[in-house]
Amino acid sequence: MNYITQPVAPQGDHPYRPDFGNIKVKMKATWEDGDYATFARFMQPGAEVILNNWQIPPGSHLLDIGCGSGQTAIPAARAGLKVTGVDIASNLIEHARERAQIEGLDAEFVVGDAEDLPYWNAEFDVVISLIGAMFAPRPESVAAELARVCRPGGRLHMANWTPEGFSATMFKCVGQYVPPPQGIAPPPLWGVEQIVEERLQDGFRDFRLERTYYPRWRYPFGTAQLVEFFRQHFGPVKKAFDGLDEYGQKSLRAELERIFSEYNIATDGTTELRGEYLDVSAVRR
Repeated sequence: MNYITQPVAPQGDHPYRPDFGNIKVKMKATWEDGDYATFARFMQPGAEVILNNWQIPPGSHLLDIGCGSGQTAIPAARAGLKVTGVDIASNLIEHARERAQIEGLDAEFVVGDAEDLPYWNAEFDVVISLIGAMFAPRPESVAAELARVCRPGGRLHMANWTPEGFSATMFKCVGQYVPPPQGIAPPPLWGVEQIVEERLQDGFRDFRLERTYYPRWRYPFGTAQLVEFFRQHFGPVKKAFDGLDEYGQKSLRAELERIFSEYNIATDGTTELRGEYLDVSAVRR
């Protein structure tokens, strides 16, 4: 399987129709598995760099879709933005709430669906998603919601993994052992310039699309230990290992160690991942 063309299972003479309700239940369980709050600590420095590069004016009312444990929402609130974060994983929302409360920040966190956001039309000045909304199974619904909740003249910022980058390569490997749901658009298509414009063009204009690399993605240990770290803390990888027998786990571990080594640019026994993503900026029509 590749991320550009994904097989669709036939069902008699009718096209296969995915059970999106069941898919979302499984997605929620996957992202709530492991310990993403611990996992995200190593991505936090890069998230702050990306947020700063977006240059969002202080005082803006910002919605962070797929906010996780708050790796962009918390720094945004520290910078003087009025922040709302939404994520499908309830345990991550609880963690983000605790962080905001401890720091006394003006931030609200809500369990919600990127395809059906619980907000009014044009409620936000800025809508962002850092490696979040791209995983929702219906991109056309996501695109419509991104436009609906953003005010005219407001801004959209996204960071989406590209099909050729580290994360998509890792997910493709995992998908060979634990196949993803059939009939849904592969998430890394949100990292393809033409597809992003096609999805968003009805609601947005003035696109700025740039492929770049996730900054400061570093771990103080080698790639073999990093695979184990992903296995323990990153829900999609943990779920994959948990569903395999001993032989399958050994094979998956070897494949992931190879991929992690391929994308590691550190030379001192630690790991610095070179993960390509598409930086998306646009203005609401």
